[in-house]
Amino acid sequence: MNYRIAVIPGDGIGPEIVAEARKILDKVGEVYGHSFTYTEVLMGGASIDVHGVPLTDEALETAKESDSVLLGAVGGNVGNSRWYDVAPNLRPEAGLLGIRKGLGLFANIRPAYLYKELSEACPLKKELTGDGFDMVIMRELTGGLYFGERYTKEENGVRKAVDTLVYDENEIRRIAVKAFDIAMKRRKEVISVDKANVLDSSRLWRAVVEEVAKDYPEVKLSHMLVDNCAMQLVMNPGQFDVVLTENMFGDILSDEASMITGSIGMLPSASLGSTKLGLYEPSHGSAPDIAGQNKANPIATILSAAMMLRYSFDLDQEADAVEAAVQKVLEDGWRTGDIYSEGLKLVGTREMGDRIADNIG
Repeated sequence: MNYRIAVIPGDGIGPEIVAEARKILDKVGEVYGHSFTYTEVLMGGASIDVHGVPLTDEALETAKESDSVLLGAVGGNVGNSRWYDVAPNLRPEAGLLGIRKGLGLFANIRPAYLYKELSEACPLKKELTGDGFDMVIMRELTGGLYFGERYTKEENGVRKAVDTLVYDENEIRRIAVKAFDIAMKRRKEVISVDKANVLDSSRLWRAVVEEVAKDYPEVKLSHMLVDNCAMQLVMNPGQFDVVLTENMFGDILSDEASMITGSIGMLPSASLGSTKLGLYEPSHGSAPDIAGQNKANPIATILSAAMMLRYSFDLDQEADAVEAAVQKVLEDGWRTGDIYSEGLKLVGTREMGDRIADNIG
């Protein structure tokens, strides 16, 4: 079967890591009898350079007509990039927010898994990580502070900025259903994270999540305040299975969870909506300081492609094969610089992709 993929290389290391993910998908197609058709789309700084905006209507339409979207990374160095001396809606990251909204992608799935081969790279003490951890953070993606009304004005000679946090019960319910569905395929535990001791939006969040939980009697639901969750992630990460939370909390907590795995370069993500069309991207940024140097770790992007196979194309066996190939390469001691330690075998971006492809099939 042929699958149409809109490919957004993006900025910085994006083109390099996307090239390796495409290499893996092509190997999967060769071994399992599929074909993948790629259509490249500009977004972020690359789109600004050509079109003057981070996301064009034509690019969004191409994404909508595809079976799925594979993204590298967008953005640059905020301190010295020409892309940031403009209004916020014209900066590279606005393209990412726009495509998520335009495709109706309201659920962001970020796995955080500690490979035993990388346990030494984990910044936490061994007694805290135990036998490792395996969690999924479910982040609501199209509501909350990032999409609420915002403005800055001057009152009586004093500058004032306002950001509005809004959620309705339907937005909460649909992300909660996604979280419970995924929990049913895992350890059947959901921890919903909020700030219900302060925020009305969090109190509504908690109430709606409890309503959804009634439809999943096999899943254990508990609640945790966001400040406590941030602490628990570094004190006892093994307690988490599925973490369900709103947009800003999820943004922060998923980055924290990624770092305790040893490297953010290892972690994929998927953004899903109500259909099979999804947006798949690594959890890390564009790393412009190492762009073009064959140093970037492509594993997060490759694992994002595996998530695409699983969630958008229902190719579970193929996704398993990609994940197993990554595991085998790590077991064999191959490392990019971000996860390298003495005595192992250092390789670059392209070489890591080659090693993983060689282990498929």
